Amino acid sequence: MTTTPNPAHNPATDTVLDALAAVLEQRRHAAADDSYVAALHHKGLNKILEKVGEEATETLLAAKDAEHGNDAERQALIAETADLWFHSLVMLSHLELDHRPVLDELARRFGVSGHAEKADRTRS
Repeated sequence: MTTTPNPAHNPATDTVLDALAAVLEQRRHAAADDSYVAALHHKGLNKILEKVGEEATETLLAAKDAEHGNDAERQALIAETADLWFHSLVMLSHLELDHRPVLDELARRFGVSGHAEKADRTRS
């Protein structure tokens, strides 16, 4: 199922996520030898999910180090979070999903109590 990009998004306001999504889409169909992203796609969803899990774990460990850490440890957390977001975008791309609905979902939740939002999800 391909998610159609939201026409309300304006190229003049595209974010780095939009630019990255475009590159990921191009590389998705590239030769596995030419692109890390293509290699992940060729290995399939399980490999991509493995990378997302690996990056999530590395992000958690970096966060623990950053809690009382110095600038280098805090920067390591930024780098690991970028890796996690990147691999999450690869996962969405593999499933032919656009990142914009994720941003739309975050926007929908903005200003809504986290407790209320979670309660609504458990009632559904």
